[in-house]
Amino acid sequence: MTDAIPLLLHNLVLIFGVMIVLWGVAVAIKDVSFIDAVWPMGMVLLAAATFWLANAASPASVLLLMLTAIWGLRLGIHLFVRWRRNGIDPRYAKIIALAEQKKGWSFAKTALLQVFLLQGPLLFMVCLPAQLGIWRGGETGALGIAGAVIAIIGIAFETIGDLQLEAFRANSANKGKVLDTGLWRYTRHPNYFGDACTWWGIWLVALSTGWDIGLASLIGPLFLNFTLVKWSGAAMLERGLKKTRPEYADYIARTSSFFPLPPKRG
Repeated sequence: MTDAIPLLLHNLVLIFGVMIVLWGVAVAIKDVSFIDAVWPMGMVLLAAATFWLANAASPASVLLLMLTAIWGLRLGIHLFVRWRRNGIDPRYAKIIALAEQKKGWSFAKTALLQVFLLQGPLLFMVCLPAQLGIWRGGETGALGIAGAVIAIIGIAFETIGDLQLEAFRANSANKGKVLDTGLWRYTRHPNYFGDACTWWGIWLVALSTGWDIGLASLIGPLFLNFTLVKWSGAAMLERGLKKTRPEYADYIARTSSFFPLPPKRG
């Protein structure tokens, strides 16, 4: 495991360098909202850099790179297109405004300290299963195949959920309403559930390369689950939806918060 430290340090410097460059872009355009698209794309970059630096070519390494790339490119493009269409994200506008009002920080300082320098190490941490698994490599046994299946299910779940939400929002008759059909009938956050599934699956593939790899990278999916459910994902989103959509309280009462389950009867 200690042999992986130089590679991980290289990747950490790489992602910090990318974040500094993108911070400059954000300052120039006065918007940090594109950081959401950077999150999955950054993981693809780290996986690809690991694959190249480690000269990896084993089945497990190739599988991990493919799963990370399919997930990250799909989600990154989706989030980038959404940002270009919708413009500044109110969540980030609020973060910037609060820092300016309460701390007297400039846009540039807030963007650097509370967005880009924060997201860099968190992105790196969540991506540890892909990085360490690619570095170690090996054959793909039953555990690795099971992990790949779970990851593919997660990618499909998230993709379908995003498509259903996009179609719902595209219909002007649905303005102010709550999407409660399709996958959204069984979980209030199919996209977040798909994200979690994907990275637990990737972690299982990494675990199949060695128990030490699995242990060292376990913090990745654990933290992702925490942030999706309790921190900046579902919890933050639902606070806003409760205020803007009167039907959302009923939706919460009958629909599972995260793991897909049959809806409760009223």
